[in-house]
Amino acid sequence: MASRAESAAAARAAGMSAPADRPRRRASSEDGSGRAAGRAHIASVDVRAVSEDPGSLLRFAGVASATERAYEMWDLFGPYSEIVSAGAFADTLARADLDVPLVLGHDQMRRIARTSTGTLTLAETADGLDVRADLDPADPDVAYIVPKLRAGLVDEMSFAFRITSGQWSPDYSEYRINAVDLHRGDVAIVGYGANPNTTATLGERASHMSFARLRLIAAVA
Repeated sequence: MASRAESAAAARAAGMSAPADRPRRRASSEDGSGRAAGRAHIASVDVRAVSEDPGSLLRFAGVASATERAYEMWDLFGPYSEIVSAGAFADTLARADLDVPLVLGHDQMRRIARTSTGTLTLAETADGLDVRADLDPADPDVAYIVPKLRAGLVDEMSFAFRITSGQWSPDYSEYRINAVDLHRGDVAIVGYGANPNTTATLGERASHMSFARLRLIAAVA
């Protein structure tokens, strides 16, 4: 008997016109209620005070999407594996007018940094979509999220985007995202998302700071 994923792949192959077609009703859960966004998991957390100045900016670094790592998604036909290709962010990050905020839970009213204000920097690395931000500890949303990160209650990142190029595998069981558009999307700190792979750091602002990938450091007085 065919597995659910195999049955979904067979139905997808029969119901789609070409391998370049995008997933229909893409979602991160079976019932379709999960937001269709990429996700990464904060692998480990280390929280420590690194400054006696309560007004110091906090520096956050993380990976909002891990490339070349499969994660499960759902479409009209059922479950499938999705992979964000290395290089998928190259074109969108090259935009001179790129406008992407760092938000909590994909809530656009809870912005804590933004590329257009110079407080958020995005880059593609060997790990995926690298996120670096300077956060104001006086911001209520920053004050809200730091204790939850310290306690391990929130430990994932995600990003909202538009697929501009992708391709199904020959058997329609895997979809590879080859290019995305992040402009006016977001990168987010979330409870749950779709792609369970990440690294992150959060620390005191410094002119020469090393961003150790598997850590999350909260600079709090």
